[in-house]
Amino acid sequence: MSRSFTEVPLTPLRKAIAARMTYANQTIPHFRLVANIEVDALLRWRAAINEANPVAKISVNDCFIKAVAVSLIDTPALNAQMTETAIHRFHSADISVVIAVEGGLATPVVRGADVKSVVSISAEVRDFAERAGRNALKMSEISGGSFSISNLGGYGVEQFDAIINPPQCAILAIGSASPRVVADRSGKTQIATMLTCTLSVDHRAVDGVEASKFLQSLRGAVSDPDRLR
Repeated sequence: MSRSFTEVPLTPLRKAIAARMTYANQTIPHFRLVANIEVDALLRWRAAINEANPVAKISVNDCFIKAVAVSLIDTPALNAQMTETAIHRFHSADISVVIAVEGGLATPVVRGADVKSVVSISAEVRDFAERAGRNALKMSEISGGSFSISNLGGYGVEQFDAIINPPQCAILAIGSASPRVVADRSGKTQIATMLTCTLSVDHRAVDGVEASKFLQSLRGAVSDPDRLR
């Protein structure tokens, strides 16, 4: 009995993604760490900026790009690329932002995100997204990142794993923010807006302690967003 189906030819973009992700999954020894991060302070800070400057339209993802950049400077072991003979640790945080486009993904790079304002990062990412949608990004804009961020929170995904984009050594997968019941160290419960991040790391270049320090720094930056100005 034959089954009906629709054949979707592989585009050059989809072939490239398939080859790259297969290589990464087969050759990079991934390990993953999961962190639940309270984002109430960050949401209030973001709302205040957008209210003061409506043109800014800062998203939660824009804030996380900046927070990740700050944390990478704190923990340079993750701000790195792996080569056959050495690990290259970079002095600036060049963040590859995963953007969905028709038929695949684009990864434009926000260069020097550690020294840019969140408003500047937001404008840059919006420009990237608009040009990615019409296949107008330059090769120089999608290569050379030192770390990647993939965010599916806007699609209601609470948690997911992401595959490292070689030669980078790590990628952060960001889920959706939602109210959750949490308890402090004394056992007292409250409602807080929480977000789950999953950090995928190349174990050839980075060990668990350094990866944990990165997540600690990220949690600190998100809880004290004045550090992100």
